[in-house]
Amino acid sequence: MVEAPPAIETRALRKVYGEKAAVDGLELAVPAGCFYGFLGPNGAGKTTTIRMLVGAIPPTSGSIRVLGLPVPGKEVEVKRQIGIVPDESTLFDHLTGPEFLEFAGRMYGLEPALARRRAAELCELFELAAQSRKLIADYSRGMRKRLAMAAALIHGPRLFLLDEPFEGVDAVGARLMKDLLLGQVRRGATIFLTSHVLEVVERLCDRVGIIHRGRLVMEADTADFRGAAESLEEVFVRVVGGARPRETLDWL
Repeated sequence: MVEAPPAIETRALRKVYGEKAAVDGLELAVPAGCFYGFLGPNGAGKTTTIRMLVGAIPPTSGSIRVLGLPVPGKEVEVKRQIGIVPDESTLFDHLTGPEFLEFAGRMYGLEPALARRRAAELCELFELAAQSRKLIADYSRGMRKRLAMAAALIHGPRLFLLDEPFEGVDAVGARLMKDLLLGQVRRGATIFLTSHVLEVVERLCDRVGIIHRGRLVMEADTADFRGAAESLEEVFVRVVGGARPRETLDWL
């Protein structure tokens, strides 16, 4: 039996802006069917990495393969097979939620009737149906994240790239999204997730990688942290060089 290629593979990947390397020699190999947590402090290179993976920005050097296909080179084929929830909203503010989901489905090649039906079903699932006439411009941050997740699911992708998908989402919505993502992994999809909520990452993910100053500084299975002397949070703070303040303000 031929082993499936990694869902995401990067070699010596670099992205330089001016004299600063946002991503500096990144080496990743995310197995197909893995729930992978991609962690790092602010400015570490997480969002830049995701933008390169989807072909939104070109790398300065190095190579990328997504679902076995090279990027740049096969961006269109890759995009047909991935679902994306970006950190920054890319929704169309002057559409309603159902209109946007139907549009997303059509862009992914679904037949009109199927796109319309799935859009309605996803609105019900994500508790957006009651707001079906409201323009996206009037959505709260949490509603926008729910809608973005629904759009990422509509075509049944093989790979999800999720940049802080739970940010601003209430507990009920976050629980729904987590359950849906775990269900996608059970069906064989791969999930590449960034999040600052390390407890969520430790609970959901099979494997984590920590990026710091553009470089992958640690990888481990999350099972290694369960019941261990150091939690994922403690390891993260140690690896990225965080420390407790030596002095405190006398009024705190």
